[in-house]
Amino acid sequence: MKAMILAAGLGTRLRPLTNDRPKALVEVGGRTLLEITLLRLREFGVREVIVNVHHFADMVVEYLKHRGNFGMRIEISREEELLDTGGGLKKAGWFFLESDSQSDKDQPFLLHNVDVISTIDLARMVRFHQEHQALATMAVQQRETSRYLLFDEQMRLCGRLGSGESRVPIHASRPQTKALAFSGLHVISPRIFREITEDGAFSIISSYSRLAAAGEKIVGFGADEYYWRDLGKPESVARAEQELAGKSVRWRTQTSGEFRHHDR
Repeated sequence: MKAMILAAGLGTRLRPLTNDRPKALVEVGGRTLLEITLLRLREFGVREVIVNVHHFADMVVEYLKHRGNFGMRIEISREEELLDTGGGLKKAGWFFLESDSQSDKDQPFLLHNVDVISTIDLARMVRFHQEHQALATMAVQQRETSRYLLFDEQMRLCGRLGSGESRVPIHASRPQTKALAFSGLHVISPRIFREITEDGAFSIISSYSRLAAAGEKIVGFGADEYYWRDLGKPESVARAEQELAGKSVRWRTQTSGEFRHHDR
């Protein structure tokens, strides 16, 4: 299985931690966010990863080189101008379509923000994606956020709700029953590259909204039972370090290598 790590952002919310480094190299408990994400993906069985870079891009390249790419095949997608999540994914599309085998080209892949850590069960999420024959699956939770995604009873994307905005329906005929927060982790089928018509810099959520309106299956995977933290701000990094130091979350288990809850 392949994956992409979104790491090209400027990390402005993380200043001053990102004054002299990209957000991917900010440390939590002695490990960089990039290392945490790569090792978790590797433990899951991912061996091929593409990482998009922009801010302090050469630092990321040198960091990976000096660590032997953590024993993985890692490609770099350089963005001279920031392309946002959708544009970044589209630029890296070649990586997921390069195989001569059609079966390989049909295998879903993971898209992971570098600035989130979680215990979300990746294997379970991939199975959910395949069972629902979805084009894209997003990990979602019931928590406060500035922008909500709206899902119907079948957990299909049917609208959006932004801070201070009215609901934006995608399917007016579907009851909008759940407003959930996106958690920065996707499972995506490669055929999405045939469906993305947007160009330049754009959000993948905008593409999802358009595709859902056209009848594509864009679904939410409920992740309330798992630990999750956005590390987009210095105080969030400090909070995560406290949680890890207090052993409310373990870094690894002998069998899975994932973060785990315990002593909760």
